[in-house]
Amino acid sequence: MIIDGKKISQEIKQEVKQATAIFRKERGYAPGLAFILVGENPASQSYVNSKGKACEEIGFHSVTERVPATTTEAEVLAMIDRFNKDERIHGILVQLPLPKHINEQKVIEAIAPAKDVDGFHPMSVGKMMIGLETFLPCTPYGIVELLKRSGIDPSGKHVVVVGRSNIVGKPIANMLVQKKPWANAIVTIAHTAAKDIAAYTKQADILIAAVGVPFAITKEMLKPGVVVIDVGINRIEDAAAKNGSRLVGDVDFEGVKEIASAITPVPGGVGPMTIAMLMVNTLRAAGGRIS
Repeated sequence: MIIDGKKISQEIKQEVKQATAIFRKERGYAPGLAFILVGENPASQSYVNSKGKACEEIGFHSVTERVPATTTEAEVLAMIDRFNKDERIHGILVQLPLPKHINEQKVIEAIAPAKDVDGFHPMSVGKMMIGLETFLPCTPYGIVELLKRSGIDPSGKHVVVVGRSNIVGKPIANMLVQKKPWANAIVTIAHTAAKDIAAYTKQADILIAAVGVPFAITKEMLKPGVVVIDVGINRIEDAAAKNGSRLVGDVDFEGVKEIASAITPVPGGVGPMTIAMLMVNTLRAAGGRIS
């Protein structure tokens, strides 16, 4: 089974759009999302544009502050403070990475927890870890939703997460180990300190690859029937491609799809889910719900 993140994300966005129409009718205003983009990183610009477009499609109110890379940390913190106090804004997203002279952690902690739709604030992370309701980081949240909507229940399964980032690896491990529906898994986190990473990946019933290395996971490292969730988005040179490069994941898709029972493609797998779950979090931040 090819797990079609593009299709599933469209279904979720449609549900949010319907819920937003009801929300606007009942409340007289729209959920509001503020984006702060510092500098001119092409990938960051593309992500912010995609998120802004999704807001427009769904019916959210959105504001994008685009400022140069020379913007000071104090100026970024002042923007966050302004949006924290703005009643029309329910969610704040500062696009990472930030220029080196700005402390990312200080910026994340400046966002009011009630508007932390990225799920990165220490209060959100702490609540997630002990199993309380909170804003979940969008990419891991999207992975759980992909499994759920594909009928793949992780309960009792051995999930091996390759990667330990604060954005994907650590939170998805925390989410899937919870004693809750669509979690309750036995979770192993494997990373670069492992002398033989295949010794761990071969045990996986569900493998989540989030290492940022093209084709790091091959079929020889997996057992037949494994479910593979590929979070990687890597651009590699390809003379046959129109612009001389193409996007690939952390998994050797062509090889692994021969033995996997289910797999996400790159692009079109986990990527679209991140934006869909940001929309879900923003609706929740405003006080709305998908029915």
